[in-house]
Parts: sequence; C-alpha cells; structure tokens
Amino acid sequence: MTNPHDIIVKPVVTEKSMNDMAERKYTFVVDKRANKTQIKGAVEAIFGVKVEKVNTANYRGKKKRMGKHVGMTASYAKAVVKLTADSKEIEFFEGV
Repeated sequence: MTNPHDIIVKPVVTEKSMNDMAERKYTFVVDKRANKTQIKGAVEAIFGVKVEKVNTANYRGKKKRMGKHVGMTASYAKAVVKLTADSKEIEFFEGV
C-alpha cells in the first residue's frame, strides 16, 4: 500500500462528522489493513496538511435479510484525523 489514494477510500459525510470539522477533525473510510502511521502519511500527502492525531475504529458487517435470503453488509475501517493548530484546513470539505 504505497499509494496514499489506496489507503484513504472516501470521506464520511454525516451530521456528526460535519460538526467535528469545527474542531479540525476529519473522518474518512480507510483500508482495513492500514495502520495509524500509514493513514497519517496518506492524509498529509494527499491534502498537504499536518496531522496531530489519528483515531481508528473497525466496523464489522451486519447480517441483513431479503426474504429468506441472508447476507452481510461490508466490513470497513474508519479514521478520525485531527489536524494541528498551525495546519491549513482541508478544502475538499469546504463546499459540503
């Protein structure tokens, strides 16, 4: 996983994640195999910011039914990235 775009999958756009942006916290869905150091490096490389802290959470897929058929939703990992006080904002979220 040398390409930073393989580590950061997509941003999480929820009411809570939008409120966290006031505290310089940004939320992303990330590759499940990536560690905190790799996530920090990928965010810094893609957006050109300085990362202070990375918190991660792994989510297991849930069982879902459609009639008699049972399936699973996808498992994923989420990362909340806190930027340093002297770092610039991530412009990607400004229009949202």
